Formats: sequence, C-alpha cells, structure tokens
Amino acid sequence: MTADKNQSSLEKLKQKLTPIQFEVTQNNGTEPPFQNEYWDNHEDGLYVDVVSGEPLFSSLDKFDSGCGWPSFTKPLETKKVDEKRDTSHGMIRTEVRSPDSDSHLGHVFPDGPKDKGGLRYCINSASLRFVPKDQLEREGYGDYVHLFETK
Repeated sequence: MTADKNQSSLEKLKQKLTPIQFEVTQNNGTEPPFQNEYWDNHEDGLYVDVVSGEPLFSSLDKFDSGCGWPSFTKPLETKKVDEKRDTSHGMIRTEVRSPDSDSHLGHVFPDGPKDKGGLRYCINSASLRFVPKDQLEREGYGDYVHLFETK
C-alpha cells in the first residue's frame, strides 16, 4: 500500500473493489494464473484501470503468452504506465503501475514477440476492467473507436 493514500480513500476503494482487486492494486498482490477473468478473453476492446478508469491496453496488442495472465506487447501509450524496479520475492523484475491511481498492474518482461518489440506486459486481470469495442462510445472511450475500425 502506498504511503500517500489516506485511510478514507482506501476505505472507499475497499467498498468499490472486490477483495482480489483491492489486494492486487493496493497491496501489490498477484492473482492465480489461468484462474482470472481476462487471461483468455479474445474480444475486441480496451482494458482500463479498475480504479481510475484510465485506458491502459488494447485487445489489438494482446497475445497468448501461455503464462495464464493477460499479456500485451505494449500499453496504449508509454505514459499510460509507470515502470519501477521490483526486487520482491528474491527476483529483479520491472513492475508496471497505473500512473493515475498508482495501482499495481503486473510486470513487464523481455520475452514477448520479437516482431512486436519483444516485450510482454503480464498484467493481473484484477487490476483491469474490460470495455468491449461496441460499448466504447457509451462508456466515454469514443476517442479509441478508430483503433478497431480497420480490423
């Protein structure tokens, strides 16, 4: 849990989020592989921060990495995610956080598809909310509809 979040805002988040969403986003938790909502989702749409609603990833950049969590080759924009060195669990990794809400999202690894930049953003489903492409306008994400027009 980050030090700059006050108790009142954390209590509001506990009411808004499911227990696993809170654990992942606020306590840097990890959900089980292959037992999460979006690891095998193949619909077109956006993945947004479950806390802030900030658009983070597109289904157009999602791929099946076989790891059991949603994997993306890149974020919608590099400024949409913050990367931090993570030395927890006896490993050195790069953590991915949402800059607007400071939510823990997952990690980025250098073992993604080489033809798409070589990165694998391994993201917890619990940190995301999926907005199908046919609901983008209705939910306020109309600026992203054009991404899916040529598909």
